[in-house]
Amino acid sequence: MRAGDLPVRPGEEPWTAKELKEIRTELEAEIVRLADQIEISETELVGLLRDGSEGAGRDPADVGSTNFERDHEMSLANNARELLDQTRSALRHIANGTYGVCDNCGRPIGKGRLQAFPRATLCVECKQREERR
Repeated sequence: MRAGDLPVRPGEEPWTAKELKEIRTELEAEIVRLADQIEISETELVGLLRDGSEGAGRDPADVGSTNFERDHEMSLANNARELLDQTRSALRHIANGTYGVCDNCGRPIGKGRLQAFPRATLCVECKQREERR
């Protein structure tokens, strides 16, 4: 599929090969960054879990602090995994020629929106409806 064949909203210029290449490059770099972030978080979690199981009779404040850190790292890792899935999905949509199609209504998401947020899967209207729920 050619870049110019991707959907755009009325009044937007068609995608150029250069613009689509920039999006693809950004998404690929994001995959590397997120994979690194997940690896760091998982290493931190292993350390926190190991430290948390050592020594009965630890100070309750230390236990609470360790639990907070563990929960925080788990949250960061889960968020990074979700973003990684979304980023990979965006690259699949580019490869399949379906990039820029709203997953909800099937209308164009909008070139401007995708340039600002390349992982977007919903048009602005559908995203606003989703957030109101």
